[in-house]
Amino acid sequence: MFNLGNLGGMVNMVRQAQEMGGKMQGLQEELRTKRVTGSAGGGMVEVEMTGTGEMLSLRIDPDLVARGEREIIEDLVPAAVNQASAKAKQLHAEMMQSLTSGMNVPGLDDALAQMTGGGK
Repeated sequence: MFNLGNLGGMVNMVRQAQEMGGKMQGLQEELRTKRVTGSAGGGMVEVEMTGTGEMLSLRIDPDLVARGEREIIEDLVPAAVNQASAKAKQLHAEMMQSLTSGMNVPGLDDALAQMTGGGK
């Protein structure tokens, strides 16, 4: 026989999961509107990304291009992209942490701490 007492708990869990799914979708939409910037070489190369890590723009100092500094540009572009990407990940982790604050999920705090660089 079925224990109907557990059915209410299951319905509540499903409802909470659906609410969390909606919140996660909202978080992703908000991250798409956020902007982060990474730079390298004292601002000679700048990269702009969304909070989801999509690269939007790349700016290279025209003097670098005019001087034909290909090797410097090749070094600075990945550094700027990596910096912007790290900022996007940090923003994502912080927003996730604020979204899940107050939730009692075993291991969640540790997982979020690792995302923000506060892990072991």
